[in-house]
Amino acid sequence: MKETKNDLLFGIRPVIEAIKEGKEIDKLFVQHGLGGELFHELKALIRQQNLQFQYVPIEKLNRLTTKNHQGVVCFISSISYYSIEDVLPTIFEAGKVPLLLILDRITDVRNFGAIARTAYVSGADAIIIPSRGGAQINADAIKTSVGALHKVTVCRENNLKDTIDYLKASGVRVLACTEKTDQLYYDVDFTIPTAIIMGSEEDGISPEYIKRSDGAIAIPMYGDLGSLNVSVAAGIILYEAVKQRILNK
Repeated sequence: MKETKNDLLFGIRPVIEAIKEGKEIDKLFVQHGLGGELFHELKALIRQQNLQFQYVPIEKLNRLTTKNHQGVVCFISSISYYSIEDVLPTIFEAGKVPLLLILDRITDVRNFGAIARTAYVSGADAIIIPSRGGAQINADAIKTSVGALHKVTVCRENNLKDTIDYLKASGVRVLACTEKTDQLYYDVDFTIPTAIIMGSEEDGISPEYIKRSDGAIAIPMYGDLGSLNVSVAAGIILYEAVKQRILNK
């Protein structure tokens, strides 16, 4: 019971088999009130694999597919995900100075794809995203990235607060890109290990992540629009880091 459009998979047994085969699950939706022996097998597997999922009304599932979904629909990711705890040591061991991007609830797939493209060509070592609340990495995202999403390392983490704490404890300075500061981005040293948080298109970076950061940086702006497109802002910050690191060689 599956259809290939946008890597959509539905039906309890097909989803169970996909998880057992090690497929990367991008999003998993389960109908409210679902029961039965087969569903309990799926739920046990979800717990075992520590997968994120959402309980949703049947109407949402019906909008995703008109076929017999049995109360379970998921999207299979087009890319492989990593853990930053596995990736960061390899960056240091390679003698590199880590340059990382943390994306807080970037939901627009084209923005995400554009950010991935810039991250790859600017030499960023990894993009870190939350397991819930971010853009689906689908064909549109990959097309916008011009294939960069198949090349750049994407780390998907269950708890960005823990990730920020881990990075700081590992010697990586974490900076939040927000207009709520007087510290301008070009006055900051990017030649040291750095992770940059970029916030959502709607309301920026979550306050809890700003508080956890080592500092905040802003891009100067004129006029009355108040903010830049997040993919443009990411490009500006990344290429300041590139410039500083080239000049520091």
